[in-house]
Amino acid sequence: MNKAKLVENMAKLTKLPRATCKAAVEAFMDVVSKSLRNGKSVSLTDFGTFGVMQRQARWGVNPATGDRMKIRAKKVPKWRPGKALREMVE
Repeated sequence: MNKAKLVENMAKLTKLPRATCKAAVEAFMDVVSKSLRNGKSVSLTDFGTFGVMQRQARWGVNPATGDRMKIRAKKVPKWRPGKALREMVE
């Protein structure tokens, strides 16, 4: 499901206009993105937790040339599903 389908399904479920649902989805994504950028996690009970993980620097191989290369350390977003969502999917 992409963002357009999500907005469409939310509009059907809530009987709100698509524009309102689209604004809500974009606001949610904006709030989560800004929180992660500031190093804060976002926890939604029974749904999951959005957070930031620090990846260590490591060595890799360039697949085109076979040369070893240094991959720098970086922060990456992560998401861990909540217990209720995991159980629903099983």
